[in-house]
Amino acid sequence: MGMKILTGNSNPELAEAIAAYLNMPLAKAAVKRFSDQEVFVEIHENVRGEDVFLVQPTNFPANDHMMELLVCIDALKRASARRITAVIPYFGYARQDRKPGPRTPISAKLVANLITTAGADRVLTMDLHAGQIQGFFDIPTDNLYAMPVLVRDLKEKYAGKKTMIVSPDVGGVVRARAYAKRLDAPIAIIDKRRERAGVSEVMHIVGDVKDCHCVLVDDIVDSAGTLCNAAKALHEAGASSVSAYVAHGVLSGPAYERIENSVMDELVITDSIRPTEACNANPKIRVVTVAPLLAEAMNRIAHETSVSSLFE
Repeated sequence: MGMKILTGNSNPELAEAIAAYLNMPLAKAAVKRFSDQEVFVEIHENVRGEDVFLVQPTNFPANDHMMELLVCIDALKRASARRITAVIPYFGYARQDRKPGPRTPISAKLVANLITTAGADRVLTMDLHAGQIQGFFDIPTDNLYAMPVLVRDLKEKYAGKKTMIVSPDVGGVVRARAYAKRLDAPIAIIDKRRERAGVSEVMHIVGDVKDCHCVLVDDIVDSAGTLCNAAKALHEAGASSVSAYVAHGVLSGPAYERIENSVMDELVITDSIRPTEACNANPKIRVVTVAPLLAEAMNRIAHETSVSSLFE
């Protein structure tokens, strides 16, 4: 069984980097729009009996990229691909993983159903916002972590320095502990609470961050409000420097302006989401690639070897 890599329009640069790492070309295909913006897919080479990996993060515009993913899967299914793996480095709708109130959807489950019904045989994703989303799929689902890539970068930058890993909220403590363990560093926690409606959040820091190089770690940075407020609180508490390492740079709304005007020295994100021009132009944002990590996982899936050993 041969292996082929296909990409939609969400992050073709990442797909190209993965293909280059594996020393193979991207499969020839056209993912286009009709004049009314309907998605049209045409695969320009034979995929019958092939093991096909479709690389398509579902970031903004999430609905367009999601529809591209589904139509590509259907095209591959009808072209008799032997196995279709949806490689979704950033899984859109992951924050809607439960009912936050009455009469609300669990959209992450709906999306999992759509991908399965379209014909995907397995899913490869990275840093799911909630680990239980793996259970929403009735097909094999591998959830990779950007942590090995980000920890490598952290070790190079903060070697020999007094480093403190910081969780920007109580919910991220497990992630912070995992980073701290690999870096042999202590952790601190930002306890964020809103006293009453209309009053700004009060930040309480659990841990002594004075004279430490503080590193905030999270899975998603969206509007960057929480991250920038946390950085300000750490700075006021006497931190020597504050930076942030985040797996997915969603970066919507006022995020770029907030980051540039914040006390953060640097925000490090991965290319799970295609960096925009504004992202590349922002002096405080640096992008590290997860292409080798994804490529290695894809290669192991294709050769039926262990993916979990990537983290051992």
